[in-house]
Amino acid sequence: MIISHDVAGSGPAVVLLHSSVCDRRMWDAQWQPLLDAGYRVVRADFHGFGETPLSEVPYSDSRDVLALLDHLGIESAALVGASHGGRIALTVAALRPQAVTALALLAAGMPGHEPSETLRVFGGREDELIEAGDIDGAVALNVDTWLGPEADAEVRESVRRMQRHAFDVQMAATVGPDKEEVDLSLVTAPTLAVGGAHDLPDFREIAAILPTVLPNARHLELPWAGHLPSLERPEETTALLLDFLKDNAAAQ
Repeated sequence: MIISHDVAGSGPAVVLLHSSVCDRRMWDAQWQPLLDAGYRVVRADFHGFGETPLSEVPYSDSRDVLALLDHLGIESAALVGASHGGRIALTVAALRPQAVTALALLAAGMPGHEPSETLRVFGGREDELIEAGDIDGAVALNVDTWLGPEADAEVRESVRRMQRHAFDVQMAATVGPDKEEVDLSLVTAPTLAVGGAHDLPDFREIAAILPTVLPNARHLELPWAGHLPSLERPEETTALLLDFLKDNAAAQ
């Protein structure tokens, strides 16, 4: 199946890939400015998020993105990925380098990354809450962990709704996504690797090391940001993305 998505506009394609704390609604603030800047904008929900149902068979988020590009007739696109969406963007860029014109990675995960003790403790606490049936507690843990100090009450409530929906859907899951091994040296797209000073160490470190892994990447750390800068300071993050895409999003 083709994952649920929105598409609008014309010009160079930009695909927005969401964090696993959110769904495609996390890009609401970036949607119209990207359209106004002359891009064809796509955003999608991975399986078990937003409007894309669970899969009954093993699946691959990265292959789902490639299938969506093919379905829409998009031969090349810039990918903007947050957290899990950033890891998927990197995977897509390694699997089909010629299809990715640019990568903007916001607190991205990275294929093959071994979680730190801090991240393992978070995951263990989340599992404990879910196993105890305290879904509200698990949602609150995620909101508190992943949003930085700039996030206001409205943003926190938006993330709470998206995370709660994901938990409600995924509680019925019997299969999960395949884990793909990829060679990141195959990535050719110019890359902006953004970290947040208030984020967990894993994602700050990934953003910092990506320029040593990818042939054409630069690192930027935002001193005000947590894990979800596009929600915490949407206007500033949108301006950052537009500035990067202006020089890098055209078809190669």
